[in-house]
Amino acid sequence: MTNDPKSYMRAALKQAEAAASLGEVPVGAVVVKNGEIISAAHNLVETNHDVTVHAEILAIRRAGEKLGSWRLDGCELFVTLEPCPMCIGAILLSRLDTLYFGAYDEKFGAVGSNFNLADSGLPRAVKVISGLMEEECSSLLTEFFEAKRRRG
Repeated sequence: MTNDPKSYMRAALKQAEAAASLGEVPVGAVVVKNGEIISAAHNLVETNHDVTVHAEILAIRRAGEKLGSWRLDGCELFVTLEPCPMCIGAILLSRLDTLYFGAYDEKFGAVGSNFNLADSGLPRAVKVISGLMEEECSSLLTEFFEAKRRRG
């Protein structure tokens, strides 16, 4: 794989499209280490009836399984939507180096939209690159919710 951040975000968008096809909120995430995608996931909240199975949480779990460690030092996370408080907590605790996200989440975003847990003075920090392919990520969410409203 390439070291182009957009290529990784495109992979996360493919995961988000898979979520949408299941009726899930279209959020996708991939974890990258040394230029290789080591895990990929999408939301499964509706499918599993479990509010904790956000794309980020699943991608982090799968990366930990692949690496045999919960410590994801040297890894980057690409996610199509700004993480919520639960997810940024997992991101910080898993020791990811860098978080890239696409669309901002005005309702539950915890990395700048409402408050910023990534930069809250905690002992562990994560570098944040926001707005990567924001238009594409936002469009997917907007189209999903518009279609859902039309269906009633």
